[in-house]
This record gives sequence, C-alpha cells and structure tokens, in this order.
Amino acid sequence: MRILLYGLNFTPEPVGIGKYTGEMARWLTARGHQVKVVCAPPYYPDWRVADGYSPYAYHRETIDGAEVLRCPIWVPRRVTGARRVLHLLSFALSSLLPMLLQRRWRPDVVFAVEPPLLGAVPALLCARLCGARSWLHVQDFEVDAAFDLGLLNFAPLRHLAYGIERLIMRRFDRVSTISEKMVERALKKTGGETQCELFPNWVDTKQIYPLAEPSPYRAELGIPDDAIVLLYSGSMGEKQGLDIILDTARALLAEPRYRFVMAGSGSGFRALRDAAAGIDNMQWLPLQPAERLNAFLNLADVHLLPQRADAADLVMPSKLTGMLASGRPVIATAHPDTQVGVVVRRAGLVVPPGSVSELRDAIEHLGNNAELRTQLGHSARAYACDVLERESLLKGFELELLSALAAPTDAVADTVA
Repeated sequence: MRILLYGLNFTPEPVGIGKYTGEMARWLTARGHQVKVVCAPPYYPDWRVADGYSPYAYHRETIDGAEVLRCPIWVPRRVTGARRVLHLLSFALSSLLPMLLQRRWRPDVVFAVEPPLLGAVPALLCARLCGARSWLHVQDFEVDAAFDLGLLNFAPLRHLAYGIERLIMRRFDRVSTISEKMVERALKKTGGETQCELFPNWVDTKQIYPLAEPSPYRAELGIPDDAIVLLYSGSMGEKQGLDIILDTARALLAEPRYRFVMAGSGSGFRALRDAAAGIDNMQWLPLQPAERLNAFLNLADVHLLPQRADAADLVMPSKLTGMLASGRPVIATAHPDTQVGVVVRRAGLVVPPGSVSELRDAIEHLGNNAELRTQLGHSARAYACDVLERESLLKGFELELLSALAAPTDAVADTVA
C-alpha cells in the first residue's frame, strides 16, 4: 500500500502524538508498505522547534524508510487559546499545497491525525484528488477541549467550530479514536454517517516491563530504599491538572517516606516547578531519554495520573500505556465512569478530580500495603499485555487499512468498536 500520513507531530518528538505516529510509520515501512509523511518540524512538548530544523522552511528527510516533508509552522512562545488556533492554522495553510501535490504519488490511503482538525481539510482534498481512502484518527477532541477547558470562551465561535467539526468528520471514509468513550463521542459527531472504530495507543511490552531489581534511578536520585516513590512522567500542560500533585505533596511533608518525582516538559513545566518551591519531598527532572524509559518508569512504587474533571473522555492520556506495562499501580484523578476511570480501576485506585484529601488517602493506603501494590501491579501488566500490545494493535490496524481499500467507494460500513 501507499500510505500518506498527515499530522502536526512526528518523530523525533519523544512523547504524545509524535511518538505514536513515528512508531506507526516505522512499523508500516518494515512491513513493506510505502509511507510518506507530511508534518511540522519537531517542537513538542517544549514548544520550541528542535535544533537542526527551521519553523520557516520546508525540509525533506528520510526516517526509518519513510519520506518525510516538514512544513513551516508558527510556534508561540507563550501558549494561549487564540495563539494555539493560529499555531494550528499556520500548519494547515503551509501544508495545503504539498498535500495537493501528492496527486503525483497517488496514495491509496490518506491517514490524518487530529489535532489539528483544521489540517483535516488538506487531507480530505488530497484524498479526493488522488482517489484515495480518507481516514481521520482522533487523538484529542481538540474543539471540545478548547471550550470545555476554557482555552477559548467566545460563544459564537463555539457553535461555528462544532459545525465545522461535524462537517469535516462526516466527509471521511473512516474515523478512529483511542478509547471506547471517545468512539461514542465520535459516533455522535458523525451522526452514524461514517464508520467509527477503536484504535488505541499501544505499548511495546518487550521494552517496557517490570524490573526484578530496584531501578538504578533510586540510587542516582538519592532516594532511600524504604521510601515510597510517587512518579509523574510526561507533558505538563492545561489538561493534566498537575497542581493537585503539588498540594498533595505539601500535605505529606510531615511523612518523609513519601517522595514525589516530577519529570517532563511542556508549557506548564516552569510555572509548576516555581510553584513547588519549598516542597522538600519533591524532585524535578526533564523528560528522560527513551533508552532509559523502562528504568525510569520502574522507579515508581505508584504512578500518578491526574486529570482535570472537564477533560474527561476528551483525551486518553498516552502516558498510561507505559505506566501499566511497567507493572506498577496507578492512582488517577478521574470519575469512575470515564474511560480513564474504567481502565485504572483494573490496575490501581481512582479518586475524584481536585480532591487533595482523597488523593493523599489513596497514596497512604497503597504506601501502607505492599501486597496490594504488588497485586495491582500484576493486574496493570496483564492489561497492557492483553489489550495494549503494540504488535497486535498495529497488525489489526493493517488489516483495517486493507479492508478500507477493499470496500466499495460508496459503502457505509457498520460501526465497530
């Protein structure tokens, strides 16, 4: 197959959408498919274009057998709702002509990743010109998130944005997204006019696995053997609600056996670290290199997964896959009937968003019960191996791509999940 991947983020971005799209491209080329990628230069999660790339120029390269075209993008120094829209629009505009020129290559499938939704328009136009199948994969419902999280507050724009979103999504041959609750939301947005299916983010359980011995990070960071490590590792932005970890760490200052480790990057990293001044049971690190990720995730006695209540089922945190594969329990701040709540209840504890007292109680409950931590860790690992294994999910995706090519052009298939 000739597969054109279109999206804002791509490898070598270490976390989030870029990580998954990069792994997908590498897997597809290894299977013998021809893959081209139209994307932006790497900038996430630091919101700064990486060294060796320019935000103003087109750039071609080959990565793991895939031909990659980087398109110019404006990256704001300070991220606000309005600036984020302009940021996404800049990529949609700069990538429009390169997408239309893909007619010369004639891909079989155009696979677009949201965000950005605005980028779905060049993807649709490209698919129509090439006679290709169009597939939209939703990693975040960015329109819902922008208004529900208060990033945008202009009511007339809200109605217009939702109308445009519905119009665009219904024009794709297929729509997929990363959780069952998000599939339900996609079905409502498409009105049943487009096939919607589940395509979750994955984890390589051969690379992320429980260590038989203590993580070397414990000694490197000077953490005592008997300490309980509460770990957060990932991007730090508006959707995570990370203030609750700082407040909980303050509430546990009198109990020195609890050590909080915060590792990441993103638009909120500096403000959070500054706000943590004086919290002596907390250590801050940058994102750790991929080759040390398994050792780092194994540093945790308990993983922390905070989420804002108003972000429920708009996103599915990609960091959760590694947490589960590492065989450590997870404490999530989420309502129990959300997708995060449903998954984490199999492998940890779920507490209400925003409740410092209940998060503290959950930490102490697991901290005082090593047997329960072990039991939940085994459940976490089993779920990752049974449901989120990379090879299995990508083979299933490949079959769906072939199925999309085989279906009649005007067919509207039954929805699957």
